[in-house]
Amino acid sequence: MIRRPRPGRARADGLAMAGWLFADMLLVLALVAMGDQGDPVAAERGARPSPSASESAGPSPSASPSPTGTGPRGVEHDPVTIRVSGDDTAVTAQIRAATEAHRGRQAAVVLTFGSNRDPGLGQAYAHTVNGLLPQARPEMFAGATTRDFISLEDNPRHASLEIYFYTR
Repeated sequence: MIRRPRPGRARADGLAMAGWLFADMLLVLALVAMGDQGDPVAAERGARPSPSASESAGPSPSASPSPTGTGPRGVEHDPVTIRVSGDDTAVTAQIRAATEAHRGRQAAVVLTFGSNRDPGLGQAYAHTVNGLLPQARPEMFAGATTRDFISLEDNPRHASLEIYFYTR
C-alpha cells in the first residue's frame, strides 16, 4: 500500500524545520555572546593590559592597545587530591599543610568524598570537612563551589578532597 502525502504536510514540515534552525542560531549567538564577556573577577582586582613594546618606548598616537587578557578564567583539568582524617582541629591543620604549596591560588571546585559504610554518615563528614575549608585557607576557598559525596570504604572520619584550581 502506497501512501500519498496529505496536502499541506510539506509546508508544516518546512515550518518546523525553520523553527529548529532559528532555535539553533539563537543558541550559537548566545554562546558567542558569553564567550565575549570579560572576567569580572580580574576587573575587580584591577587587572590592566600589560604595555606592549611600542607603548613602553614612548607615547605614540598610532599605537594600538594590546589585548587585555581579561577573558573568562579557566579551571585546571587535573585536581589536587589530598586526604584528611580526624576531628575538626586535625582536619583544618591537615588542609592548611597540604595546600601550602598552592598558596596564592584560588579554588574553583572542591569535591569531598567522606568515607563510611553508612552513606548518610559519610556524606555528613564530607559536609563537615567542606565547612572547614574557609577556616583553613579563607583566601583560597572563598567563593569555591563545594560538593559532598560519599566513599563506601570502611574508614570512618576520613575524607578525600579533589581541589580544582582556576588556571593561573
